[in-house]
Amino acid sequence: MDDTIALDRTADHAVPSADAAVEGDHADVARRLLRSSEMLSFDPAQEVDWETPLDTGFHGASPEWSTLYGTAYWDEMTPEQQRELTRQESASVASTGIWFEMILQQMVLRDFYAEDPTDPAFQWALTEIADECRHSIMFARGVAKLGARPYRPKRSVVELGRAFAALAGGEAAYAAILVAEEVLDVMQRDWMRDERVVPFVRTINNIHVVEESRHMKFARDEVRERMRGAGALRRQADAVVIAGAAYHIVTSMVSDDVYEAAGLDRKRALREARANQHHKAMMRSSCAGLMEFLGSAGLLTPAARAIYRRANLL
Repeated sequence: MDDTIALDRTADHAVPSADAAVEGDHADVARRLLRSSEMLSFDPAQEVDWETPLDTGFHGASPEWSTLYGTAYWDEMTPEQQRELTRQESASVASTGIWFEMILQQMVLRDFYAEDPTDPAFQWALTEIADECRHSIMFARGVAKLGARPYRPKRSVVELGRAFAALAGGEAAYAAILVAEEVLDVMQRDWMRDERVVPFVRTINNIHVVEESRHMKFARDEVRERMRGAGALRRQADAVVIAGAAYHIVTSMVSDDVYEAAGLDRKRALREARANQHHKAMMRSSCAGLMEFLGSAGLLTPAARAIYRRANLL
């Protein structure tokens, strides 16, 4: 199978950003998203070339998104080491994506439990969960094909995620979903267009970008709907919860273990990655639209801003 098939299928379709999606009342938004899903969805089992052996002459992600790009260590690495690092980092991002998609599915299922199944929003919620199931399987197969082991967040973060999945609701849940999806969206848009990236990863990223654009639209609509009439205390509390979730999601995307897996000096790599101003700037740039939205929703309070700055999102 040619990995360009999935890319070609969307070549004539502008992949909408969350803000470009159509506006309307809550039910109308859900109906439009359902129609969009019927028109443009993918089956990763068929669209992605799983059979061709991994070509190690390609990167796993755009080099500019590597946590070490722009550092002295990166300049000292051989091209082979650079490519291996980006493959390990890509596998880590995919693994973290699976972890968060499992949290997302639990929150959405809980939110629509025993609701009216004839409501378009209910049906869209199930459609989104089905998308996320396919995405998680796709990411898992991608990690295996990259020759990487699955990466997991730190144990403390896993347990916080378990609690968040069980307890978070309303706008806090949907805004946290939005944070994870928006950050991934920006970097994956770069990766899917980058011919230096191994073709099957480009296809995976293309599928995810197209389908997640609908999820982001729904999450934004849910946050707006649920924040109507919210008081100052509620906004303050939600803002901190959302920022805390964002911090743990973003700081878990690239595991500390990727450097050793890529054959690098773990301590030096961690030291240079944490001081890497280029990567911090990339992360801030990827979140510009998200921060604007959170500000418009009254969820960018001084306390929340401090947390976002610590996560290099502001």
